[in-house]
Amino acid sequence: MNVFTFDIETVPDVDSGRRLYDVADLSDEDVARIMFHQRRQRTGGSEFLPLHLHRVVAISACLRHKDSVRVWSLGEEDAGEAELIQRFFDGIEKFVPRIVSWNGSGFDLPVLHYRALLHGVPAPRYWETGDEDTAFRWNNYLSRFHSRHTDLMDVLAGYQNRANAPLDEIALLLGLPGKMGMSGNKVWDAWQAGEIGAIRDYCETDVLNTYLVYLRFELIRGRLSSDEYARECTLLRESLVADGRPHLQAFAAAWEQA
Repeated sequence: MNVFTFDIETVPDVDSGRRLYDVADLSDEDVARIMFHQRRQRTGGSEFLPLHLHRVVAISACLRHKDSVRVWSLGEEDAGEAELIQRFFDGIEKFVPRIVSWNGSGFDLPVLHYRALLHGVPAPRYWETGDEDTAFRWNNYLSRFHSRHTDLMDVLAGYQNRANAPLDEIALLLGLPGKMGMSGNKVWDAWQAGEIGAIRDYCETDVLNTYLVYLRFELIRGRLSSDEYARECTLLRESLVADGRPHLQAFAAAWEQA
């Protein structure tokens, strides 16, 4: 098993907002307020920004490789966006894993595409569709219906948008901890307060929820037996306990209590 489950957290790209709305002298907070206002005007109420106006501030991952499983956030807390994105695509280049997400096709990957374009981040393996490597012709990262990227939300909904479900609710239905103390709509406030550590911790717990849903998915599709599924869960729980970081300990404890 070589599986790379990931999640990203974003904030408004205020630098682009300054260029788009010609407000170079305003603070980040004021620029973001203008961006949200413009979005409300265009959508009739939603402040959720278009994907090309998101800036990536955290990318977290759970890598199941060989006999181990590891959960972490890419780069140091003060790493720039370009470094985070380069590290993400470097991991794909090195391991060529199956990547797993929740709504990755609808949010995470398009955001990473735009930001890689902005920063000029090369990712030849990720963009391969069979021209250079025929193994990618029928199974690549870009096709919605291929398995090198498994978007669990999309697959479980039968590729029907009306059947999409939020990760937090699916996690809770399965007895998993779900969101623990933060949600995506609180990330901008946390970022302004300088709480990047809390954002990364939250992103890591979202990755854990996603990975555990993926293990259950592998069970129902017959790729894991009941015994194998139990062993994978035990391996993850032991890894979280051994890691020792408080938010992972809290996740393991909440998982056991469910």
